[in-house]
Amino acid sequence: MTLFPDPSRTGTTPAADGPGEALRRTLGVGRRRFLTTCTAVAAGAVAAPVFGAGPALAGGRNEDHGHGHDRGGDVLVPADRRGIILYTVRDATGRDPLSTDLPSGFREVFKQLSRFGYRQVEFAGYGQHANAPGGASLESVAGAKLLRSWLDEYGLRAQGNHGFIPSSWPLTTADLDTFKKHLEIANILGMDHMGTGGDPTGSSYRADWDVAADKWNALGAIARREGIKLYTHNHDAAYGFLLDGGPLDAQGRPTRSSGIRKLEYFLKITDPKSVWLEMDIFWAHVAQYKFHTYTAHDGSTRENVFDPAGLVERNDKRYPLFHAKDGTVNTTNGQGYDMVPFGTGVIDYRTFFTRVGHRNYHNPMVEQDNAPSSTDPGQSLRHAKTGYDNLAALRKRR
Repeated sequence: MTLFPDPSRTGTTPAADGPGEALRRTLGVGRRRFLTTCTAVAAGAVAAPVFGAGPALAGGRNEDHGHGHDRGGDVLVPADRRGIILYTVRDATGRDPLSTDLPSGFREVFKQLSRFGYRQVEFAGYGQHANAPGGASLESVAGAKLLRSWLDEYGLRAQGNHGFIPSSWPLTTADLDTFKKHLEIANILGMDHMGTGGDPTGSSYRADWDVAADKWNALGAIARREGIKLYTHNHDAAYGFLLDGGPLDAQGRPTRSSGIRKLEYFLKITDPKSVWLEMDIFWAHVAQYKFHTYTAHDGSTRENVFDPAGLVERNDKRYPLFHAKDGTVNTTNGQGYDMVPFGTGVIDYRTFFTRVGHRNYHNPMVEQDNAPSSTDPGQSLRHAKTGYDNLAALRKRR
């Protein structure tokens, strides 16, 4: 198996004063680094993804930055659908506002993200620094009302949260009460969706996925009654092959596969009106790299190359949310990719978004797990801006 990156870059350098200089000061970087970073933000990337699909164009700067009109019908992600998961800037929300001039805490981070052009956010919990307005934890009705006032102030909409999903099954009374509290918070925040950052189960066995489906169907039905779509966010392991047949091991468990992927099975046995998914497109491509052959029930080795966009196409409206995360090729780390700011890697987002369609339904959230830096406090917000500009720049081929 081979990865075929073919990077191409173009860009312009911003002026040393004016709006660009104000942004530089806000992000807390020197002028030389700012000029270099903005050149990278404006850069495009053309690359063929794995297994010979068409090339990708990450594109350059977007003219409207979400504040004006999109250019005709060629924009792949409309301005009001451009979002970011706050995990990307978790160092900023967790920063002590008394120790820095950089944006700190939810309110100031919302303000900065709105300036970049974002119109949606996804939470990764409701904690921030204790010295930020509202205090350390906003995981309450009062905290949710405060967060909602800041979201409204800066023209942002909350679309989801990676929060509490009970681990116990059957549910305990305490877990059910906590789950309902999170649904109440989600409704105050105006979310259509509530979910988790973990797979339904870490198992490879069909029996365990059956149990997970029962649990998610029950929780999804509760959420549905409150007007919320319950979703699971998945990494690469969920796209591995289900062990569902062949010789049994010493514990009586199957050792071979029918070629069905674990998450495909989960989609099949869960209620499409109660259980939803958020595809992390980066991790789906890692799964494409890792899980392309399996041992069939008869002992033969068979190939089944994973097509992330194809899974979404086949399940259409089950995927209201995406994580838009990018990577560059690395065939030595076991994953096939290293994470980089969105739009600066080789994952073919132009083709992906074109294929899945329904651009006024899907909500892509820019994410970069490694955006925070222990030595560069402004990095995560700069990378958030890079992600916004490149998401906004995606256009259909003409």
